[in-house]
Amino acid sequence: MSSELNYFNFKSFKDKYLITNDLGNYLFLSQEEFQKLCDQTYMEDKSLCDKLSKKYFVVDGNREIVINKAASELRNHKNYLFEGTQLHIFVLTTNCNQNCIYCQASASTLKNSSKVMSKETAEKAVDIALQSPSKSLSFEFQGGEPLMNFKVLKHIVEYAREKNKTINKDISFNLVSNLILADDEIIEFLIDNDIRIATSLDGDESVHDKNRPYKKGNSFKIIKEKINKINNLYKEKNKKCRVQAIQTTTKFSLDNWKKIIDAYVDLGMENIFIRPLTPLGNSKDQWNKIGYTSEEFLDFYRKCCNYIKSLNTKGINIKEGHYSIFLSKILKNDYVNYMELRSPCGGTIGQMAYNYDGNIYTCDEGRMLAERGNESFKIGNVYKNDFNSLVNSKVCSTLCTASCIETLPACSDCVYNPYCGVCPVYHYDKTGSLFDQMPGNYKCKIYKGILNLIFEDMI
Repeated sequence: MSSELNYFNFKSFKDKYLITNDLGNYLFLSQEEFQKLCDQTYMEDKSLCDKLSKKYFVVDGNREIVINKAASELRNHKNYLFEGTQLHIFVLTTNCNQNCIYCQASASTLKNSSKVMSKETAEKAVDIALQSPSKSLSFEFQGGEPLMNFKVLKHIVEYAREKNKTINKDISFNLVSNLILADDEIIEFLIDNDIRIATSLDGDESVHDKNRPYKKGNSFKIIKEKINKINNLYKEKNKKCRVQAIQTTTKFSLDNWKKIIDAYVDLGMENIFIRPLTPLGNSKDQWNKIGYTSEEFLDFYRKCCNYIKSLNTKGINIKEGHYSIFLSKILKNDYVNYMELRSPCGGTIGQMAYNYDGNIYTCDEGRMLAERGNESFKIGNVYKNDFNSLVNSKVCSTLCTASCIETLPACSDCVYNPYCGVCPVYHYDKTGSLFDQMPGNYKCKIYKGILNLIFEDMI
């Protein structure tokens, strides 16, 4: 029987080799097995040949049949490309009642009525979002602090549901808020309308208040009280929901990994999304004070994961977000709707960000650059464009080209290619080019480090 070697990438792991292919399949091979693969003498080892063939590292038998099967798997691996734009971010205002030291959004602590989305602009944005061919849509309310424009948030929910009566899409609503303004009326509306709630929780009181100061009080105590209150109401109303939280890592977090995890456990959180700083907005300006190297973050991340594993062995159920996303992509070959870990990235074809003034951007990061005066990632305006003109824009096609990692130097032959992604906005802001040299890239090092940790655990 004829056999043909297929393309693969590889990396040594201790006394083994990890190999992957474009379909997202992986295998660990012994040094002897890897040598047989490279020498193309694997046919002499039936067991090896069978497992290589099963995961399309070699093509056995009828080439056309194998290619058709592999093509079907590749379509499944890249299924998001056939679904249309799912995530629609509504930036209701850039006003904010906190002054977080790392704010990427360049939010203003001064209340400015001109930086608030109107009902008319909101309706135009909803109309465009509903034009997406995707059956499932996620409407996400962001800021600034979106609850500072609660009346428009409420209007969007009601308007979208009314418009949706004739088109029958599956629309979910999500709020990203510090919850300071979440009074009884707001909380009741959010819960009764099944609006999923995510907030920021950076750790225990010492870390959280350092990262997220609030002039009118102790921000940690406020967020702790609000999380408990909302979760108790969920329980009373028999809702199988809980407040989700995102952790942002600053220099002040690095030595406090245990306190950060414990703060989540104490609040009954079952997920923690350990997020590195992205040098955009205030974070970029304050980098020398709050930033760190990728190596420092990875040391912190490893300690967090090791502690989480030790808690799991004691029956405490908590998992880390990045680890879970990557593991799902690796083990289930399942695409996860995390826009930065797609190829091409989710800019425009997976997400759009509607600013308070009606301008539309490829993503929220693209909008953040616009807040600093750089409109490179603007794709249109709600008063001038429809959905088709946005996805057919030159900015959209350029972003897709720049984030297709199968064609990027250093990414194309990386063993983690099937599971990773890049952010052209970050590259552009950092270097002035949409394309960056990946091996020395801060984000690349972090993603590689996380994936190294995961595959080490899998050996």
